[in-house]
Amino acid sequence: MKKDLISITDFSKDEYLKIMKLAAEFEENPNQDLLKGKVIATLFFEPSTRTRLSFETAINRLGGKIIGFADPDSSSASKGETLHDTIKMVSNYADLIVMRHPLEGAARYAAEVSPVPVINAGDGANQHPTQTLLDMYSILKTQGSLDNLNIFLVGDLKYGRTVHSLLMAMSEFENPIFNFVAPPVLEMPDEYKIFLREKGIKYYEHSEFTDIISAADIIYMTRVQKERFSDPIEYEQVKNIYILRNSMLEKTRPNVKILHPLPRVNEIHTDVDTSEKAYYFTQARNGVFTREAIISHIMNLK
Repeated sequence: MKKDLISITDFSKDEYLKIMKLAAEFEENPNQDLLKGKVIATLFFEPSTRTRLSFETAINRLGGKIIGFADPDSSSASKGETLHDTIKMVSNYADLIVMRHPLEGAARYAAEVSPVPVINAGDGANQHPTQTLLDMYSILKTQGSLDNLNIFLVGDLKYGRTVHSLLMAMSEFENPIFNFVAPPVLEMPDEYKIFLREKGIKYYEHSEFTDIISAADIIYMTRVQKERFSDPIEYEQVKNIYILRNSMLEKTRPNVKILHPLPRVNEIHTDVDTSEKAYYFTQARNGVFTREAIISHIMNLK
């Protein structure tokens, strides 16, 4: 039976821990010919830099071959081909499909259509499970544990698919506390707050974060996503609402790390880059090892 990764909940807590262990092994030894003779399709219907390049790096380091596209205008989608037909066609050529799509639910649909495994590399504002797994690996590396952490999620919590997936995954571990920092127009959707309440997990909502981040173990900054707004005026009103500066970190915990799924715009000032608490560029590097681990697990290579 094929295994897909569409939502972070497709994996169990034991599988999260297995991915963490495999990612550490790949960080020690990234070049392994586990995909020799295999073809992986990367179908990016939406722009991407880190996700696409880290997946392709992971595939290359595992000895696989890559087919696909980084721009839907260069595919038959531009001629009106349906997603159903694209997936059916590509699954004839590849052993695994990695797909990013702007529509929520597109990855789940692709998995239902495809006879080969599908990995969701982001579907609209819904989920981004491979980002979550590399985020968890980054948290584990920097904090030494995934238990008893105070996690601040800052910025676009409405459309930010990375924070939705991270919240659901981290809720599987012991005693997390979540602090949501967002303007009302971008606050965490009710479904995720209901999810936490049903699990008895504490969360707090704030509109400002300057005076409260001293309690954080992880500060997870997000970009306000212009492409998700139908009203450009609404975007202009909130685009620079939170800007993290180095001076704001003076009273934070020594173990705190700043994460960001990238790309950033203005939400992390460049003066933070030199802080030992900044971790977002190393976090992106961790994506290669984590995605090697995910591919190996899904294709039962390890």
